[in-house]
Amino acid sequence: MTVIGKPILRIDARGKVIGETLYPGDINLPNQAYMKILFAGRPHAVVRSIDTSLADALPGVIATFTAKDVPVNEYGLIINDQPVLCGPGSSKPLAERVRFVGDQVALVIAESEEMAANGRDLIKVDYEDLPVITDMVEAMSDGAILLHPDRGSNIFCHYRIRKGDVESAFAKADVIVEGEYHTPAQEHAYLQPEAGISYIDEDGRVTVQVAGQWTHEDQQQIAHALNIPLEQVRVIYPAIGGAFGGREDMSIQIVLALATWRLHQRGINRPIKIIWSREESIIGHHKRHPYILRARWGASNEGKLLAAEVEVIADGGAYAYTSTKVLGNATLMCTGPYEIPNVKVDSYAVYTNNLPNGAFRGFGGPQGAFAAETQLNRLAERLHIDPVEIRLRNLLTEGALLSVGTPLPKGVTIDKVVEKCGQELSQSKVANQMKNKSNVLYGTGFACAYKNVGFSFGAPEQSTATVEIHGDNEIEQVVVHHAGADVGQGAHTMMIQMAAETLSVPIEKIRLIVSDTAFTQDSGSASASRMTFMAGNSIKGACLQALEMWMAEERPAISTYQYKPPRTTPYEPQTGKSEPNFAYGYVAQGVTVEVDIETGLIKILEVISVNDVGRAVNPALVQGQIEGGVVQASGYTILENFIQRDGYVLTSMLSNYLIPTVQDVPDNVKSIILEYADPIGPYGARGMAEMPFMPLAPAIIDAVHQATGVWFYEFPLTPERILRGLGRL
Repeated sequence: MTVIGKPILRIDARGKVIGETLYPGDINLPNQAYMKILFAGRPHAVVRSIDTSLADALPGVIATFTAKDVPVNEYGLIINDQPVLCGPGSSKPLAERVRFVGDQVALVIAESEEMAANGRDLIKVDYEDLPVITDMVEAMSDGAILLHPDRGSNIFCHYRIRKGDVESAFAKADVIVEGEYHTPAQEHAYLQPEAGISYIDEDGRVTVQVAGQWTHEDQQQIAHALNIPLEQVRVIYPAIGGAFGGREDMSIQIVLALATWRLHQRGINRPIKIIWSREESIIGHHKRHPYILRARWGASNEGKLLAAEVEVIADGGAYAYTSTKVLGNATLMCTGPYEIPNVKVDSYAVYTNNLPNGAFRGFGGPQGAFAAETQLNRLAERLHIDPVEIRLRNLLTEGALLSVGTPLPKGVTIDKVVEKCGQELSQSKVANQMKNKSNVLYGTGFACAYKNVGFSFGAPEQSTATVEIHGDNEIEQVVVHHAGADVGQGAHTMMIQMAAETLSVPIEKIRLIVSDTAFTQDSGSASASRMTFMAGNSIKGACLQALEMWMAEERPAISTYQYKPPRTTPYEPQTGKSEPNFAYGYVAQGVTVEVDIETGLIKILEVISVNDVGRAVNPALVQGQIEGGVVQASGYTILENFIQRDGYVLTSMLSNYLIPTVQDVPDNVKSIILEYADPIGPYGARGMAEMPFMPLAPAIIDAVHQATGVWFYEFPLTPERILRGLGRL
């Protein structure tokens, strides 16, 4: 291959480095106005009335908008359970309720950002506070305060898996390990807070330039709320400063469109711009789900797993967002990549007055992996079996049945990554040369995981690309239309490589038209580690069709191709039987840590991350994803302590919500890329962006245990938590 497999420089690298590339917050248009949003600022209340008269009278204020101005006052990726604006006057039942501090209540449009902020602060809202419930277990109980009274329960999703006879298997088990595991919320902390600009374009469309992960989903959500035809809405993504799942749900998209549309109806055609502060971003968009996982696993003395029983509870927060899909992944992955003949899982997603929780890198997988891998490491300890060896005795193989009663798709390589990582860890100089000191202890840990590629459990999955080939006697230019978002991972570079390889032309001849609903068709989201797999297959298919037309003398040759992967199926309600996914990626990690037992500080000395990526389309980008995933997961495990109390966020700034800096990253990340081709991936490629995140928390927990002799069942492993665990506080 001439292009695939080469570490080609990212096509956006120079522009970003020298500051030419424009992010949404950098875009300014003539005669633009500015918007500010009034947030609820309280976790649970009924809005009795909203008085905007003082704001409307303030010089420089152009307009204010409240719930009464939203034609269809609802949105949601899975369930339309969230008002666009909370308050009286809309047709949405119970839209006058606010359910978390970041619910949006009113909009102010003004001549300047300062004027808009002053106007916002003049709005008077009469609230009737309601009881607040933030404990997910309490929210499940009979008689609990209901966040959505029309739904009848705070439990809005329940999955079941039933395979074999769990109780009989436990009766035969030689060893049983039980544990209750708690995982925390996590802030996405992307570089660019939410920002955007909206206007009426030359064709009369309500146009929003914003950072997101799925242009056509944003378009649909806007059109639904405004009750206008889809073709009257245009969504454009400029450069995107990170996402990690945090831009899957709505933040400013609908309200920007609403304000522009309503002003246009009044004869005012001015662009409207908004930039959230970091604090607004932290309270205004969803987080990674906190989970409680109660696990009981049984095994024989030979280390063969016999049974697993797990109860999984996810804090959905105030609204559903993608909780049902995230829970689906956690339900599958809470028993790990292992062949277990008897499995019982009950999982629940629950409404609380905490911030909504939704998509985040790994999408339920890290929570499930933490419980599964720690359970197995504890079994290995009880049975005096090497942690790599006990995995090799139980790993899923070709044809083996998942907990849901069906086999993995062909191309199972979890054994390959585990074997390779075990070898690398045994030969690691860092792991083998560390000697304990009086107050500094060293340990190594191991964990592995698998993660789906693409949409799961029956969700419609497809990606569409259009390719134009121009020229007379030879191909002079190729134009690729694709809606896929590049959220910083290098997706657009990958797209060029796919097209250049398929058509055997230099990358300089490829031109991209991307992430604009006016010129691209639906490609699905930049999520689920699916972009390389799905976009690659669609672009490759469109290129092959266009090339066939070109060879038949059609000039220009233009082809549109929709790629659809093998179908998946949802959980059967009683047994959970399903065909959950069409492809997977596999990862194993070995970690060496240093624990200071006087200060409670943990330092990660080395992470060995072995990843089967199928085919590394661009090895440099793959390595960047591995290193980035490891750093982000290390922050999740050790540093990032997101605190909510009684529905209020106490860590709403980066001064008190600490994310890894260069001082906190592992001393060494050894990225090992394996390439066992996926049978249906483009040129064999698998998705891989989420996988390096998945097993790091349990690997670190294992390493800390090896150093100190103490198991930790929740994290982040802050110094205070370490010292308490060691009995020193």
